[in-house]
Amino acid sequence: MHELTSPRKAGLQAGSPSLTQIFTKITSTSNPLIKTLRGLDRKKVRAETGLFMAEGGRLVQQGLQNGWQADTIIVSTPGLDRPGTQDLVQTAAKTGARLVEVPERIMGQITRKDNPGMVLGAFRQRQRTLADLSTSSQQAIWIGLYEVRDPGNLGTILRTADCAGLAGVILIGTCCDPYSVEAVRASMGSIFDIPFATASFEAFNAWRAGETATLTAASVNGTAGHTGIPFGERAVILMGNEQSGLPGDLEAACDHLALIPMRGGADSLNLAQATAIMSYEAWRQQGYPGAREA
Repeated sequence: MHELTSPRKAGLQAGSPSLTQIFTKITSTSNPLIKTLRGLDRKKVRAETGLFMAEGGRLVQQGLQNGWQADTIIVSTPGLDRPGTQDLVQTAAKTGARLVEVPERIMGQITRKDNPGMVLGAFRQRQRTLADLSTSSQQAIWIGLYEVRDPGNLGTILRTADCAGLAGVILIGTCCDPYSVEAVRASMGSIFDIPFATASFEAFNAWRAGETATLTAASVNGTAGHTGIPFGERAVILMGNEQSGLPGDLEAACDHLALIPMRGGADSLNLAQATAIMSYEAWRQQGYPGAREA
């Protein structure tokens, strides 16, 4: 894995340098670091560097608080004076992240936005295995996504899984990159909270059996409505590709096929919406364990 920088320690304790003094200031778009950061919207660059981009102070803070390693934190010059920036920078500096100040115009070029946020973070990716998603908890729900291709859907599903306190998301077969800019944006920070792993269907199904979890798919071939399916205490919800759904052999491997009822002219739901419906029904059947009180 190629790293952009050599980590260095810095701090903002009493007697330490001022906020601006601990930053490296970059004002040219030809700087190699800026070129690499701009390239993180491409899968090839993310694969070569092992990094991905999180936009906005809230997301960056969330990543840092959850123990993800930030390689570089970028703050626009106007952002240095915003409330909360100093706390975020202090947290990042203690982890050895490189701190970079850039003019607002360069921040816009990195994000390719006309109105960019004040803070960006280039974080190191995590590569998890199915074993990392295992749990001994009596109640657990996972989502399996077969060849999902839309990063916006994937990010939204990570957010749904996070909201429902699910045990993880498994990307089966050839899926879009969860570390893409679009997926990270759509996750609204849940990329840092919900564990996910990639596997073949064979490896996934063997792991699922070892977890003693039922396998329920949403399908137009469903034999009962989704509220009439017994998901069980330990359940995997299997969702298919946006265009073609699930192949017959994958449906045949399921314990249940659930049909989400519909009326009107539309014949299908958006993948992220359908996944949310299935996930919340499985959680409801368990009694919403862990739900926050209103």
